[in-house]
Amino acid sequence: MVGVSRVEDFQELRPLLFAIAYRILGSVSEAEDAVQEAWLRYEGSPAQPESPKAFLSATVTRISIDVLRSARVRREAYVGPWFPEPLLTDPYQDPERSAELSDSLSMAALILLERLSPLERAVFVLREVFAFGYREIAAAVERSEAACRQLAVQARRHMDAGRPRFEADRRAREQLAGRFFHAMREGDVTGLQELLAADVQLVNDGAGKIGSTIPLFGVAKVARALSVAIPPFAQIGAVLEAHEVNGQPGAIIRDRDGHIFNVWTLDILDGRIQTIRSIVNPDKLAHLGPVADAHAVIREKKQTRRDQQTP
Repeated sequence: MVGVSRVEDFQELRPLLFAIAYRILGSVSEAEDAVQEAWLRYEGSPAQPESPKAFLSATVTRISIDVLRSARVRREAYVGPWFPEPLLTDPYQDPERSAELSDSLSMAALILLERLSPLERAVFVLREVFAFGYREIAAAVERSEAACRQLAVQARRHMDAGRPRFEADRRAREQLAGRFFHAMREGDVTGLQELLAADVQLVNDGAGKIGSTIPLFGVAKVARALSVAIPPFAQIGAVLEAHEVNGQPGAIIRDRDGHIFNVWTLDILDGRIQTIRSIVNPDKLAHLGPVADAHAVIREKKQTRRDQQTP
């Protein structure tokens, strides 16, 4: 029988384990599976580890590295842009490092991590995000401390080359996002243009199943696309709800039954929206709740527009 202390230790550490696994994998479902597998190995270990945190962190890291190695083949064959599965709430909280944790959770940061090898990614996450010592990291990835230091240098170099920057003032971000989503609902082209960076981009992850795989660039094109795309959804009962997504401003669009149609995330810097990401691939939304039939929603939206245009 598993001791009560092991169960309590695991439950206490579970948020940290998920946070590590999610940042390595970019997948909620795969991270949850990795955490569960780490528990099974902890449960089945014959002796109580001296440090449950060290044991479980190392275990979930190794599992995540193995999963990522196999997942990379699928991601290379993915149709269109690949985004991580959206996360509405990070279960791991550290008030003293909340800004760092939030930035490391962002879509932009997780996409950038895709440039790294699985080992580099794991070392970077453990060292730069969670401040693990090199001795702990070496044990987790089964490499020498010297090798881990070198991996960390390589990873940091890759990340620094494209490290995302975000508006530091959280309140300012939220206010700008609120104005943006209001302008989207109203189909206000001018209002949208005032909030977008000159080189703004709108990118869709639909896995080639739903929506375009070709990004849009520039204020005029993006503002026009958003102004004509969103208002018709309201006419068929869909609702746009503002949410924090991966630590950054975002939103969820639900159909009239409350089912999730897609998730939006915004990168905001210098008082302007730099990047807008739309995740509509149903496989990446199921962990958030019931998913809408996207094709049916789009057909109804198009039919409504046709009916309105018919004399």
